[in-house]
Amino acid sequence: MRHHRAFRILPPTWDEPVMEQLAALLDAPLPPEPLDEKSLATAATHLWRAERRLAAPGADAAGRQAARHLRTTRAALAAAGLVLQDHDGEAFHSGRSIEVLLFQDDPSLSAETVLETVRPSIYLRERHIQLGQVIVGRPTRDDLRNENA
Repeated sequence: MRHHRAFRILPPTWDEPVMEQLAALLDAPLPPEPLDEKSLATAATHLWRAERRLAAPGADAAGRQAARHLRTTRAALAAAGLVLQDHDGEAFHSGRSIEVLLFQDDPSLSAETVLETVRPSIYLRERHIQLGQVIVGRPTRDDLRNENA
């Protein structure tokens, strides 16, 4: 009654089915918040590091059991679409989407090979969310010259 009669708006007169549909729309759950990919990648990286440390040779029975639990957790994350990729032992070429922290000469190698993964590559539903970091071993320059001679 604060406004002049000409400017007053009457409440809507809707049928019962329309009112039920409107009530259902208002009571519908909100869509989930999008995942914070950076936090998810950080947590997955720590999981990967713990799994590697506990699976190292010389671990006691409790460590091996904890490593099994971590592998199970990693499998559950993979089923949900989060995949961690370890690059140890893989062939390296400059077109790969991984970050090389260090090139290390190794006379026992015949081609560039990833010696150690410092941080894994992480994919969420087949989308790259974390770039892997690796140390790459390469044959020494002398070995390459001898092969080409």
